[in-house]
Amino acid sequence: MSTITFVGTGAIGLPMAVQLARSGHTVVAVDPFEGARQRAVQSKLEAVAEIRDAPRSDIVVVMVATPAQLDTLVSQADSDLSGQTWVIMSTVGPGAVREQGERLAERGARVVDAPVTGGVARAVSGELVIFASAEPQALEDATAALDSLGTVRIVGSALGEGRGIKIVNQHLAAVHIAAAAEALNLAESLGLDRAEVLDLVSAGAAGSWMLSDRGPRMLMGTDAPVMSTVGIFVKDTGLVAGAAASSGADVPLLRAAQERFALAAEAGLGGRDDSRVIETYQQRQHDDRPTG
Repeated sequence: MSTITFVGTGAIGLPMAVQLARSGHTVVAVDPFEGARQRAVQSKLEAVAEIRDAPRSDIVVVMVATPAQLDTLVSQADSDLSGQTWVIMSTVGPGAVREQGERLAERGARVVDAPVTGGVARAVSGELVIFASAEPQALEDATAALDSLGTVRIVGSALGEGRGIKIVNQHLAAVHIAAAAEALNLAESLGLDRAEVLDLVSAGAAGSWMLSDRGPRMLMGTDAPVMSTVGIFVKDTGLVAGAAASSGADVPLLRAAQERFALAAEAGLGGRDDSRVIETYQQRQHDDRPTG
């Protein structure tokens, strides 16, 4: 078992850190937000505010939210990282992982590019899917920790290759969530019971994992349980759009989904569950009703 510094104990990061501890690893959580640290302590983890406050560990697992946060974290890390393995699991884009990976390697660290998919539920159960790319020794160093979190799919040896898979994954996730919201709003507009429609279509050819997972929360109100926020998908669709632009890929469906998440954020739903993107359809439908 390894000693692990786990950076970023948000909605998905905390259950991942807890899963590592349950698997026998010694875990110290790092998060600048006091509320996140308190939740980590309530989960029986030691928690500190900055990586420099954590004891030296075998592995650093990174689940920060943005490229800027990753840059700050690397800047705060020790100047000598010899013998330490960094596992970057955040959704931050291929360029950011390559840039920060090079900085870490210059200080002696081995680096694994290992974004995840599966959401909070699979983080809790240890059933995430992990798209890993790294040099063989780095992968070997991280294997026990990654196996504690889910199924590892090795997709290459270069930093950024795992992130490329995650870009495609987030394209599909965003489009499927927006499509599910649009379809359920269509059902309501046709005078159908949305819950009945969801039950009937989710198991058929038109079903998707996102429809089955997000659909029930779309039927709730604004205060639906937060499993992944609208703000996360504002960020992620931006990363996908940027990657598409740099590679010359045409992504009109992604742009439509991106617009929906941006509208939701502008409506004050950025911190709400990403299923609340459905409210952008409902609000527009209300605004389009004739007056007088």
